[in-house]
Amino acid sequence: MHALVAFLDDTADREIRALWQALQDAGVPTRAGGRRFAPHITFGAAAAIPVRARAAVGAELELLTLPGVWLSMLATFPNPDNVLVLAAVVDTELLAVHSAVHDALAGKVRQPLGRHLPGSWVPHCTLAERITPAQLTTGFARLHPVTPIRATLGPVAILDTATNTIEPLQLTTREWRCEL
Repeated sequence: MHALVAFLDDTADREIRALWQALQDAGVPTRAGGRRFAPHITFGAAAAIPVRARAAVGAELELLTLPGVWLSMLATFPNPDNVLVLAAVVDTELLAVHSAVHDALAGKVRQPLGRHLPGSWVPHCTLAERITPAQLTTGFARLHPVTPIRATLGPVAILDTATNTIEPLQLTTREWRCEL
């Protein structure tokens, strides 16, 4: 699986990592305990995002400014994976960038993941996933009420979840760095 993600600025990254630690301290395994990706928001995912699609998204992002986001809603998804997330406040700027990204990806990716498509997407940073119902309850109780986190987005990269690798999108007008 390939995911197109935007990493969070250093301050927001530290704040999410503090939430991960609070969950770990409460006995809830976090995303940090599984995959080794830094905190991020996923804009799209597919079985494969080939080079042509990456170039199209990079060209589109050259024209856009990634908006800042408020991560302020502690939530869970209604599915059997028991995912605890910090969801973003959705505004027109964020939706416009998401839509532009998907316009650039349209017809160029293999098997897009429906939950990241426009109209279905809930922008969020995953805190814990594949946890038991009891761990979900514990995690929610440990973090509630959550203090909103203001995050600047960027850099943008492709995450390969099979190999756990990160490939930053190459943009000519910006320099972004990706760190784990």
